[in-house]
Amino acid sequence: MLLKAAKVDTPVSLELTPMIDMVFLLLIFFLVATTLRQEELEMEIVLPAAESAAPVSMALREIIINIDSEGNAIVNGKTMDADGVQALVTDAVNVNPEQKVTVRGDRRTAYDHIARMLDACAAGGVDAPYLDTVPVN
Repeated sequence: MLLKAAKVDTPVSLELTPMIDMVFLLLIFFLVATTLRQEELEMEIVLPAAESAAPVSMALREIIINIDSEGNAIVNGKTMDADGVQALVTDAVNVNPEQKVTVRGDRRTAYDHIARMLDACAAGGVDAPYLDTVPVN
C-alpha cells in the first residue's frame, strides 16, 4: 500500500501580535522599574562653576540640601529653615558619625543663604559639608 503525502496549500505565516504585546509589556516594565534620577537632583538649580568641581557623590544616606534662587533650602522635597536643617543633620550624625552632606546652591542666590546652611551643617556635627559646583567649560 502506497501512502501519498497530502498537498497543503495553506501558506506559512508568523503571528507577530504576541511578540509585539511582549515587547510593549517589557517596555512598560522597564519604564516603571527604572529610577532615572534622584528627586533632589532633578530640581532646576543652576550650579556655579569651579575649577576643582567633582561629581556629586552618591553615598548611602547622603543628605542633599538644595538652595534655590530665592534662598529657600529644600531637603527631600520639603522647604526647611536653618534650624530644621540643623536638627535633621544632628539626628543623622547621631546615627552615622560619618554622615555626608552636600549643599547645592543656585548661582543666582546670595551666598548668605548658602553660608547659613553650611553653618547649620557645622552646628549639626558635619565637619566638612560638600559644596557642589560644576566644572568651568
